[in-house]
Amino acid sequence: MAKVCTPEAAADRIRDGSVVTVSASSGLGCPDALLAAIGQKFQDSGRPRNLTTIHPIAAGDMYGIGGVDHLAQDGLLSCVIAGSFPSGPSRMPSPRIWQMISENRVQAYNIPSGVLYHMHREAAAHRPGILTKIGMDTFVDPQLLGGRMNECSADDVVERVSFDGEDWLYYRSIAIDVALIRGTTADEDGNITTEHEGSFLGIFDQALAVHNNGGLVIAQVKRVVKSGTLPPQAVRVPGILVDCIVVAPNQLQTTETPYDPAISGEVRPPDNTFDRIPWSPVKPMARRAAMELRKGDIVNLGFGVSALVPRILLEEEQAGAVTWVIEQGAVGGIPLLDFQFGCAGATQAIIASPDQFTLFQGGGFDQSLLSFLEIDRFGNVNVSRLATCPHVTAGVGGFIDITAQARRLVFVGMFTAGGLRLAISNGLVQIKREGKIKKLVPDVEQVTFNGRRALQQAQHVTYITERCVLRLLPEGLTVTEIAPGIDLKRDVLAQAHIKLRVSDDLQVIDPRLFDPEPMNLELAPRTK
Repeated sequence: MAKVCTPEAAADRIRDGSVVTVSASSGLGCPDALLAAIGQKFQDSGRPRNLTTIHPIAAGDMYGIGGVDHLAQDGLLSCVIAGSFPSGPSRMPSPRIWQMISENRVQAYNIPSGVLYHMHREAAAHRPGILTKIGMDTFVDPQLLGGRMNECSADDVVERVSFDGEDWLYYRSIAIDVALIRGTTADEDGNITTEHEGSFLGIFDQALAVHNNGGLVIAQVKRVVKSGTLPPQAVRVPGILVDCIVVAPNQLQTTETPYDPAISGEVRPPDNTFDRIPWSPVKPMARRAAMELRKGDIVNLGFGVSALVPRILLEEEQAGAVTWVIEQGAVGGIPLLDFQFGCAGATQAIIASPDQFTLFQGGGFDQSLLSFLEIDRFGNVNVSRLATCPHVTAGVGGFIDITAQARRLVFVGMFTAGGLRLAISNGLVQIKREGKIKKLVPDVEQVTFNGRRALQQAQHVTYITERCVLRLLPEGLTVTEIAPGIDLKRDVLAQAHIKLRVSDDLQVIDPRLFDPEPMNLELAPRTK
């Protein structure tokens, strides 16, 4: 078993100045033993130094435990390029990586997750980079911020170029020296399978990009078996691409899950094993989002209130009415919540994240349910950055890949923040205490979704809050529905820092949403 080594021995092989790609999605698929060994080696010896790390999806959790935070040390990490970053509530200390970014101690760039994955494919084939519309007119566009996250990040990682009479964004390929990937089982030849993983993310693409660049591919797994005993169809990364194997028998399946065979699709849990949503002022928002769905839709799902919508369909006996697709690779089933988000139970398939992002970027789905931090007068949405408390956001993730070509978009969130307290009594929404922070503002802090571009592309855009529903129309951001019990002038128009249009046909939101009992939801048929 010449390829098997300790985490410390693997860390010894990483040279100063290396570009290192890391496969993870928070705690899902995170090669944490490897990252910890690299961090500890630096503390002990001052090596390796000046690493650049690439994270298509965040590595690490909201507590700043594990993941990239092992590497968040001055001298060890010089640059981080990520689709997303560990994030957490404002009441908690920020992860160390966010402290380094905020204090200009590390160069940092935020690039859409799907674009980062596809940059690996281009690097593997020694092609110069990606020409795409993904990110145009958002903060990733060099006409805005070019994906930079702080003042010390001076290099250009994306250009706006003209090609064949059109404007495009050009993301250059990056030569990558080291890949840190994770699987479940390796054989003695280095073939890697992922039978206990909730997703295998982009491990093949990352390994291939590094191998073809003459670099070092290190795989963390739970166990090693004899050569020739793994089913060939189960191998996700062939051994010809793998240089080192590190065994971590106690690696977690997700941030707080040692192992659950339902997460990896080895067993199919019945619908009654998934928790239903308790009654709260948030539940009507998830119900209203569910009403935007149509039977047979292919629907992407984001974090936040939107993640509750599959449980609404379960409660309404409509679980199979739509097919959920998640950026980590799950197709179908019931998306999971909290630290298991990114996984699903009872899936139809789990595909590679780069392939899922190709589906999104090409518009091969019907709609997406997402969250928002801010909305502005143009219908722009910010989910990626708040200067006052940056670590409460995870960066852009797959948001831009998903929203660029989606036919229908639903953004769900609270109308105000910072102390908002609601109650629902006798079917009426009551604002007991208004939030101090206005979320409808003249200009968002960072443009993660461009409303004017959406109108040009004829995308159908809806914003759902606890007190009203808005639509993005050519005439402007328009209130189309209002919750029962809400006063339009006092609770909606006066609580926005922008002027809102009010529909001539203003409706009251369906009262069934505000009754704790099931609402007997029937989805409209899908139309092409």
